[in-house]
Amino acid sequence: MNVTGAPSGPVREATRTDRLLAALGGLVAAYVSLAVADLVASRVRPEASPVLAVGSAVVDRTPAALKDWAIRAFGENDKAVLQLGILLFLALFAVGTGLLALRHRVLGAAAVGAFGLLGALAAVTRPDSDSAADAVPSLVGAAVGGILLYVLVGRLLASGSGLGFGPGPARADRRRFLVVAASSGLAATGAAALGRAVGSPAEENATASRAALRLPRPASPAPPVPAGARPAVAGISPFTTPNRDFYRVDTALVVPKVNADRWRLRLHGAGVREELTLTLRDLMARRTVERDITLACVSNEVGGPYVGNARWLGAPLADLLREAGVRPPSEGGPADQLVARSVDGMTIGTPVEEVMDGRDALLAFGMNGEPLPFEHGFPVRMVVPGLYGYVSACKWIESIELTTFDAYDAYWVPRGWSAEAPVKTQSRIDTPRPFGRPSAGTVMVAGVAWAQHRGVRRVEVRVDDGPWRDARLAAEATRDTWRQWTYPWEATPGRHTLTVRATDGTGATQPERRTDIMPDGAQGWHSVVVTVEEGG
Repeated sequence: MNVTGAPSGPVREATRTDRLLAALGGLVAAYVSLAVADLVASRVRPEASPVLAVGSAVVDRTPAALKDWAIRAFGENDKAVLQLGILLFLALFAVGTGLLALRHRVLGAAAVGAFGLLGALAAVTRPDSDSAADAVPSLVGAAVGGILLYVLVGRLLASGSGLGFGPGPARADRRRFLVVAASSGLAATGAAALGRAVGSPAEENATASRAALRLPRPASPAPPVPAGARPAVAGISPFTTPNRDFYRVDTALVVPKVNADRWRLRLHGAGVREELTLTLRDLMARRTVERDITLACVSNEVGGPYVGNARWLGAPLADLLREAGVRPPSEGGPADQLVARSVDGMTIGTPVEEVMDGRDALLAFGMNGEPLPFEHGFPVRMVVPGLYGYVSACKWIESIELTTFDAYDAYWVPRGWSAEAPVKTQSRIDTPRPFGRPSAGTVMVAGVAWAQHRGVRRVEVRVDDGPWRDARLAAEATRDTWRQWTYPWEATPGRHTLTVRATDGTGATQPERRTDIMPDGAQGWHSVVVTVEEGG
């Protein structure tokens, strides 16, 4: 045997069976490696799993245009698709290492170790990593996988089999190979199941802290929703979006689960008189405000689903800033940007002026009458009406720094997005659905329109190339919420195009021309095509 682990002596060409078994050995070794790494990560930190660590690194380095395409193509499943892509790449890599090990056992095992080092490096260099222990899952998994691959290929090379001497693989050695591979796979499956069943102590504590949290009664309750704000039309989006249906767009491959008892918020930077550190109890003990506010994602295409309305409970952010000595630029303050940092390392830059101009900018800890769900930022997130989420709605927030736009670019800015992004006026047809087939007669066309912090003054509907007709606007709750609308259409048989446009509270009407979501949000009229059938 030479230093690389290849057999010495007369060598024959590998058979197809040799290569298939070696490739299988590589896949089994990779599977076992990941299962062991995930089991270790469940005890260290779930985010330290190699697939999640490498996936997060890929997300951070993915061009913005490709991210936008993934969101359009896969919606909220984009993260699952990314992880599947990583696993497919790993499977190909595993097949390659198995074939390499057939020629050079040591080099094949070393290749598994190299991939483990990549996972370890990705884990410890993540913005949310604060310990070298994050490298342990990848390193342990790679060590187990490398040793297993070495052993499996050794079964093929034993007694003159594989690429060694003699007439070819002995059936007994193949059986031993398959027994070792199958038992290793079963053991790894058991380890993965154990990791899921036991869970992470940190996650369990976070879940318990949320279950034990009791929200304070708001000092300033939300005004009652007007009776006419919820038209009874089948298919229209509800005025209040249930938590389970509220859109989620972020870069976190695994939802951070933060222990509310250990959470801290640091406030510091330019213009802060004295640095502050608040606990969740400190925040909830302050004056609390409850408001209905519509949030929208800048990745929302015209007519898209990434918008929702909820009742938020939290502490006014402007009050906290003023108590810390912060003044907006209009009052001579040195900072024009507030940089919020999440526990997963995300940075979001928000204009200080807008946060302090009197709007209901909140450090929210309640959503629709319950503590924030983990996927929506528990224990605390920012909510700023009138701004797209990528410049205002930091989830899992742990730090607020006062700085300037010239001094610092938040996460999305170097990736081609605008530093400041007020929400654009938008309207959407919810019903009838695209390519629907309603019957002739009165068809209720309905949907929602939003122009947060400006309000919606008017919504118009057009059938084909006909004149614009005013839709019936539901009662306005506040100018920070979307507004539902309806239009009774006397539909005639045939194919028709329905188009909607809205006018905001300033009198500005949506422009017709559609633009891309980059760099600061899409705009344009939403249309649906339907085929009206003869009435029964």
